[in-house]
Amino acid sequence: MSLVVRDAIQMAQNQLEVRGIKEAKVDSELIFRFLMGVDKMGFFKLWGATLDDDSSERYFDLISIRASGKPLQYITGEQEFMGFAFFVNPDVLIPRPETETLVAEAVSIIKEKGKKHMSVLDLGCGSGAIGISLTKLCDNISVTATDISRAAVETATKNARQLKAERITFITGDLFEPFRGRFKTEKFDIIVSNPPYIKSGVIPTLPTEIKDHEPIIALDGGADGFDFYRKIVPEASKHLKKGGVLALEIGSDQAFAVAGIADECGSFGDIRAVEDLNGDHRVIVLEKSDE
Repeated sequence: MSLVVRDAIQMAQNQLEVRGIKEAKVDSELIFRFLMGVDKMGFFKLWGATLDDDSSERYFDLISIRASGKPLQYITGEQEFMGFAFFVNPDVLIPRPETETLVAEAVSIIKEKGKKHMSVLDLGCGSGAIGISLTKLCDNISVTATDISRAAVETATKNARQLKAERITFITGDLFEPFRGRFKTEKFDIIVSNPPYIKSGVIPTLPTEIKDHEPIIALDGGADGFDFYRKIVPEASKHLKKGGVLALEIGSDQAFAVAGIADECGSFGDIRAVEDLNGDHRVIVLEKSDE
């Protein structure tokens, strides 16, 4: 059965709406553009065209996959972040707009420090969105990015190649494990991280496209959501240079508790929270005390 593109899009939108997909209209159009390999202008040019049977079948196959709850980004294999197109797959968390607050704050810190060269550690890099974006936005840094997942590191490495990101090195390892040495502990000017911070008990209540498709290892922060902050904050001080900064993404209600973890550590002086565009606390910045 041949379909006019506008009718196919409407049918797809209806199918997604029935299955509770919030952005049904947008998703139906983006999936079509992905399938046909056209931009927005090319999409409008095809609006009144007739879709052949093979293309119709492939399009509605993809719509069915989206209707099942699979995230759009895992279908198209792409997510924009900080103005760059990142390849994503089920091995990595889909970069969120909220995390751009962490990158923007790190860029601000790097510029404020004004050093000729700075070393940055991206802890738990996932797709590499944070570290790669920093190398693209700051000329005076080198980034080391790590993740416990080898598959995630492979995805991040692919993104670095595709985006021609230089001055970034990827390592597979658990948090600071790759930087502990018997005779020397590697140190950085800045450490950035978007660790898992969702409470374990909340995971089952998340939308299907998150809980059933994105890597739980990148979401689950333990019973109270603070497991990784308790691990990262105390050890980060050992891996920061004098005056170094630790910048962490946090949940909107976690600033006070994470600040408390930093206070107990006793290695950080200035502690401040940064709001995202919604006015929620999204990043906490900890500056290492003078030694």
